[in-house]
Amino acid sequence: MAAQDLGASEWERSKISNQDDNLMKKLGLTKKKDALRFPNEESYPSPPIEYRVSFVDHLIRGLSAPIHDFLHGLLFVYGLQLHQLTPNSILHVSIFITICECFLGVQPNWALWKRIFCLRRNGSHNIAYNIGGVVICVRPDVEYFDVKFPDSVQGWRKRWLYVREECPDSLEYNIAPFDEHPRQRVYFLRIRVQPLQARKNPLWMYAGDKDEDRLSKDLSVKDLEKLVRKISSLSKKDAIPTSCRVEPYSDANTLPKKHQVISSLPPLPEGGEVEERTVVTDDNQGTSRPESEVAGSHKSAASSEREVESEASESTRSLPSAASPKNKRKRDEVADSGTSKEGKSPVEETSPEEEGKAFNPYDDALVSS
Repeated sequence: MAAQDLGASEWERSKISNQDDNLMKKLGLTKKKDALRFPNEESYPSPPIEYRVSFVDHLIRGLSAPIHDFLHGLLFVYGLQLHQLTPNSILHVSIFITICECFLGVQPNWALWKRIFCLRRNGSHNIAYNIGGVVICVRPDVEYFDVKFPDSVQGWRKRWLYVREECPDSLEYNIAPFDEHPRQRVYFLRIRVQPLQARKNPLWMYAGDKDEDRLSKDLSVKDLEKLVRKISSLSKKDAIPTSCRVEPYSDANTLPKKHQVISSLPPLPEGGEVEERTVVTDDNQGTSRPESEVAGSHKSAASSEREVESEASESTRSLPSAASPKNKRKRDEVADSGTSKEGKSPVEETSPEEEGKAFNPYDDALVSS
């Protein structure tokens, strides 16, 4: 049986608190006039012209408009819109861009991205979520940073708003207009630059307090620690690193003289359409199967609240599932993918046919040679 798309039923009236508003002001996200607009009484997004739908939890994890070319190409290749990505997925992209620009001294590399990350559906055998329905996770055979993401970002789907797209003269580089059914580590927080925003200079040219891309003044240690804990699983007992073990490239720590700056971006739209959406196996050795052949083959949700949270995190090898009817939770409380590695959930029995399936809407886009 094909999975049911919840569609408009997932949306509800946006509930952005004064605390959320104050946080965005402190981070400089409202610095530009009309950069953000807040919904009124509507329970379904209806963004004004030149505005797109996003979330508070996306913005505090590095997103701003106009978006970075790498993120724009990524959305195009995968056939996604911003509302389909979970907050932890957005954070993965922010960290990757920061690593490439600050510590490798290169433009974000698409080939490297494909080698590290894959996509998974966030749903069950009979439900296909739209808001946060796609999760970016680290491939199980890749050695990557052990990023402490939270297993659950409470209520993030209710905190939606409109962000202004600032490229009216270059429509092909804009975020795609909102469509409910489209074609299917601490460093960046401290320097006050949004990695996912299109910027004048790459981060290896970061000029400190005078940098043109900075959105706000330095955060106090207290505010920085609060923000890190808000977007991670670190508790008050955990120490927050306030400096990098490796000095990042910047205006003060320039690239080596013979350093070759290379670029590998996801292909941007050139009037063409992605003709095929494909599901492939994680080990990249199995044959690909069209989406239509695998719809409805996913296992149903676990019966307990904790099982729901573990299934929705990236620590499971099976696809994230919805809450069990026997133990219902509000949609916004269901855990999002959070861990940096995939592993087998101790409570989930997965058949060999189902185990390891990854979402890949662009044929071999996620498969490294």
